[in-house]
Amino acid sequence: MRLFEENHVYQSWMRPKAREGAIVQGSCYRFTVLTSQLIRMEYAEDGVFEDRATQVAWNREFDVPQFRVIEDETELQIITEHVHLYYTKGPFAPNTLYVDVKGNFSTYYSRYMFNGPERTLKGTARTLDHVDGATELEEGILSKQGYAIIDDSSSFLMTDDRFVEPRRKGIHDIYYFGYGHDYKQALRDFYTLTGPTPMLPRKALGNWWSRYWRYDEKEYKALMRRFKSEDVPFSVSVIDMDWHVTDIPEEYGSGWTGYSWNKNLFPEPKRFLNWLKDEGMMVTLNLHPADGVRAFEDQYVAMAEAMGVEPESGDRIPFDFSDKRFIQAYFEQMHHPHEADGVDFWWIDWQQGSTSKMEGLDPLWMLNHYHAIDIARDGKRPLIFSRYAGPGSHRYPVGFSGDTIISWASLAFQPYFTATATNIGYGWWSHDIGGHHRGKKDDELAARWVAYGVFSPIMRLHSTFSTFNGKEPWRFGIEAEQSMKRFLRLRHELIPYLYTMNYRNHANALPLVLPMYIEHPDDEAAYQVPNQFYFGSELIVSPIVTPMDRKLHVAGTNVWLPKGEWFDFFTGHRYEGDKSIRVFRGLDEQPVFAKAGAIVPLMPHKPHENETGNPSELEVLVFPGASNTFTMYEDDGESRDYETGASLETTFTLDWEARTLRIEMSGDLTLVPANRTLTVLVRGVVGEGDYDAETQTLHIPIGELKQEQTVTLPVDVTQNAHRLDRLYRFLDRAEIAYDLKDRLYQMATTKTRLEAWLFDLHALELDRDLQDALLELMLD
Repeated sequence: MRLFEENHVYQSWMRPKAREGAIVQGSCYRFTVLTSQLIRMEYAEDGVFEDRATQVAWNREFDVPQFRVIEDETELQIITEHVHLYYTKGPFAPNTLYVDVKGNFSTYYSRYMFNGPERTLKGTARTLDHVDGATELEEGILSKQGYAIIDDSSSFLMTDDRFVEPRRKGIHDIYYFGYGHDYKQALRDFYTLTGPTPMLPRKALGNWWSRYWRYDEKEYKALMRRFKSEDVPFSVSVIDMDWHVTDIPEEYGSGWTGYSWNKNLFPEPKRFLNWLKDEGMMVTLNLHPADGVRAFEDQYVAMAEAMGVEPESGDRIPFDFSDKRFIQAYFEQMHHPHEADGVDFWWIDWQQGSTSKMEGLDPLWMLNHYHAIDIARDGKRPLIFSRYAGPGSHRYPVGFSGDTIISWASLAFQPYFTATATNIGYGWWSHDIGGHHRGKKDDELAARWVAYGVFSPIMRLHSTFSTFNGKEPWRFGIEAEQSMKRFLRLRHELIPYLYTMNYRNHANALPLVLPMYIEHPDDEAAYQVPNQFYFGSELIVSPIVTPMDRKLHVAGTNVWLPKGEWFDFFTGHRYEGDKSIRVFRGLDEQPVFAKAGAIVPLMPHKPHENETGNPSELEVLVFPGASNTFTMYEDDGESRDYETGASLETTFTLDWEARTLRIEMSGDLTLVPANRTLTVLVRGVVGEGDYDAETQTLHIPIGELKQEQTVTLPVDVTQNAHRLDRLYRFLDRAEIAYDLKDRLYQMATTKTRLEAWLFDLHALELDRDLQDALLELMLD
C-alpha cells in the first residue's frame, strides 16, 4: 500500500464537515452546535473557518440537536437543552464569551469563561519517565463543575493527500463540553468527535514479557521454555533494543537507533520469529528512530535510493517525519521486511523530543499515527506501543508509560494514573509492571505490582539492563513467587472477560478501567477513592499499594462499596454496600469485588499452555444476590472482519429469584471451537455436590454448550457462614500474643449479640490494623 495514495484504516472515521443546520456564523465567528452539550467555538479575523479534520477532531457530522438563537447587532446567545452560550461579538475574551451549564449539580464554578481556569478531573500525561510517585496530569473532558474544553487551535490539519499541515496562527478553535455529571455521554461524544478506540488483538490482552537485556536466541528460547515449564503463560514477546546492532563504529554516533538484526545474537531472525509464533506469541521490537538511517544498516542502499541519496556517499539519512517521502521509505524499506519475517507491531520508544522541521509538529504524534496506519494495512488491526501524544491518542493503542522507578510511591500512583486516563478516553495504558530501574529489590513490592498489573489494561512485566533486575517469578522468595505465578495465570483466565470489555471500549466508548465516579457521578464518596476503579462492568478493584503489617502478614486499603451487595472475587465473602471500609489481604490476594449477580466468563487454566484464542472449554463465574445479563463477545481475535459482522455473542441471563442461568448464542457460530464445553461456577453460596468450601463455590458441569439452554442453579446464599474459619486462619498466622489470639477467637465464638462483641473489641484498645482487620472479617 502506498501510504499517501490509498484509503487507510482510519479514513472511514473522518467525516469532518458539520451539518449546515448546526452552524451559527458571523463575519469573524462560527459556532457549531454538535450536540446539546458539545459546541465548537471558532474565531478568525478574516472569517475563514476550517472544515477539515485535525489531529484531534475527525468527525463533526453529528445529528443536529434542537437549539435556539437570540441575536442582535452586538450580542448572540445559543440555548440548548443543557447549556446557554453568551457572546458579545468581537474577539474572544473572558468578558465576551462564556457558557453556563444548566442543572443543579454544582454550587460553584459551573460557568466557563474564555481562557478561564480549567477544573477538570484531569486526564493523563505523556510519560512517567523520571517520575518517582505522582506527576502532574493534563486536563480531561470530565469535571465535577460540569464543563471542560479542548483547545484545538494549534493542532495540525489532515490534508486531502492524507498528510498534515499547520493551522493558521491567530485563530481560535475550541470544543466546549458541557455535560454536567453525565460523564458517560461525554465520553461517547468525545469518541464520536475523535474516532473510537480500535479493537486490540486478543493476544494483546494476555501477559507480555519484556526486559532490557542482551538476549541471544538460545537464551531467549531457554527462558520461554522455562516459563512454560513453570506454568507461567505469556502471549506477547517484547524484545528491547538489543535485537538490532548496537555496537557501531564511532563515526555513526550512538547505537540506540537501529533496524538491522544483530546476527551474532540472532543468526536466523525469521527462524527465531517463527519459533515464537509456534509458541503462541505475538512479537514487537523496540525502536529509537531519532538518528535516522545510517550506512551500516542492511537496508541502507534501498533507503538511500528511495530518498535520492547516493548510496556510495554513506551519508546519514536524517529522521524527518515532516517529509512524506521519508515516511513512505521508512516503512517500506526499514519495517516491512521485518514484518514479512514475523514482527507483529513496533515499540516506538523515545525519539527526537517534541520538535520537527515543520514548526509545531510533534514527531511522536506523527510516529503514532503513521505506524498505526501502516501496520493495519491488509486488514490488520492498528496496533502500536508508544507514548501518549495528546487528545485523540486512544486511536493508537497501546500506550507505553515510560521508564518507571522501582518504588512503592510509583506503584501507589499507577492505579489513579491509569483510571484517570479514561477522562480523556485513553484506556490502554501499559506500565513497566514491577518497575523499570533504580530502587531496590523488594519481594513484597514486586508481588503487589504484579497483582495490580493483572487488573490493569495491559499486563507487561519489564526491567532495565541489570544482571540482578529481572521480573522472572523465581528470582523472588517463595511466597512472592507463588503469588506472582498465581496472578499471571489468572490474567490469561480472564481473557474472555477482557476481550468483551475490549469490544465495549471500541463500540460503547467505555474503557476497561473506569474511575468510580463515572458510574456514580453524584455520590461524593466515589471521588474519595482515587486508587479504586471499575474493572469492566462486573468488578471493582482497590489494589494494595502499601507494605504489609509484618506481624499480621496482611496489608490494608480503603474501599468504598456502592449500594447493593458485593462479593470477594476470590473467596465469595459477602459485603453489604453503601459504606467505606478497610480491607486486608495477604501477599497472594488482591481486593477485587464482584457486584451481586456478576457474570464473569473465564478460560480454565490449562497447565503449561499459552493458549489465548476462543476457548474450547469455558467457565462462567456467577455471583448471587441479583439478576443480571452479560453478553460475551468473540471474533477471530486478529482481523478487522468484525467490522462487517464476523462475530459471536453469547448472552448469559441470570434470574436469581428463579435460580436459573439462560444461555443464548447469536452470530457467526463457526467462531466457536467444536464441542465447546461449559462449567458454571457459582461463588458466595452453599450447595451440594462439587462444592469448594474455601471459596464457597459450587461447580456445575454443563457439558457441550448448546446454542440455547437454561441451567438450574441449586444454591443458596451463605450469609458468610465461613467467617469463623477465616478468622481462625487470620489469627493463626498473625504474630501476636497467644493469649490475645485465644481471647479474640473466644469473643467471636461466644458473643451472641454483635453490639456486645464490638464493645469488647473496642475496649481491648488494639492496634488500628488489627482492629480493622477483625471488623472486616466479622462484619458483612
